[in-house]
Amino acid sequence: MAAYFFASPIDVDIKLEGEDTRKQVEIKSEKEKTVSCPVYYDGDSVGGQVAIRVRDGKKLTHEGIKVEFCGSIELFYDRGHHHEFLSLSQELAAPGEMRQAQTFDFIFKNVEKQFESYQGINVKLRYFIRVSISRRMADVTKEKDLWVHSFRMPPDSNNSIKMEVGIEDCLHIEFEYNKSKCARLFDPSEASTDIDGRYHLKDVIVGKIYFLLVRIKIKHMELSIIRRETTGSPPNQYNESETITKFEIMDGAPVRGETIPIRLFLGGFDLTPTFRDVNKKFSTRYYLNLVLIDEENRRYFKQQEITIFRIPEAKLIHFVLYLYL
Repeated sequence: MAAYFFASPIDVDIKLEGEDTRKQVEIKSEKEKTVSCPVYYDGDSVGGQVAIRVRDGKKLTHEGIKVEFCGSIELFYDRGHHHEFLSLSQELAAPGEMRQAQTFDFIFKNVEKQFESYQGINVKLRYFIRVSISRRMADVTKEKDLWVHSFRMPPDSNNSIKMEVGIEDCLHIEFEYNKSKCARLFDPSEASTDIDGRYHLKDVIVGKIYFLLVRIKIKHMELSIIRRETTGSPPNQYNESETITKFEIMDGAPVRGETIPIRLFLGGFDLTPTFRDVNKKFSTRYYLNLVLIDEENRRYFKQQEITIFRIPEAKLIHFVLYLYL
């Protein structure tokens, strides 16, 4: 979190205004330690205080002190190069000398934060405050992370609402899933739009599996949610997939005409919103994965992308009340 020159006679502390009253998110630091970060939203001002203390009463000669609000994307295969998409700067002190502790106020008003914070397998999108003290020998810097949540809707992906698994003249299965009607209550203007395949982080996926033709012996069937992270661009493109959850939805041989209901509550899983081509650096997508295993352990599967988004807390409370009352 901080980078110091070993002989530095300076202590730097960054305190964000109102951070103790904000929602906190636990994230892992580079040393596998868990740290708490206050949550901010698009358009929120970011302000606070920087306290600088000179140790042992020594004199500090510097060439200027500044504070920056930064947003950057760090690709783990390219650790030496951070891609900054946001950089705002304020001067705290002109070149001079320090002999005692000083405190500086700063504020970045109504900052646009176009992306949500993200920590994945091969990429990290972070926002942070950085204080830099310029010195002739070596600069002193300290950083403090904050976390950003965004309510921006991901771009359309033209999802269908039916997923079919089939082998000609042997097997034909249809998985139909619909957007929960209670989710439509958040915005009446969405009532006439096609939002199938879009779910918020606490939503419920409701669907049915229809067996239209069964001429092979199915042993069991699984449904899983897969997160696929894509970073970089060809030829330096990396794809990582992880299974968020997997559960068995059928054990035994089905017959033609049989129907299996599905109800999957997303709130119990560690999900993020869908990210598509963020600053042309990475994407994170989610898929429903339907797998059938026959008695010879052959696997038949089909994937369908779903779009996940974040809704404000007030709308989430509305959703939960409607769901359980």
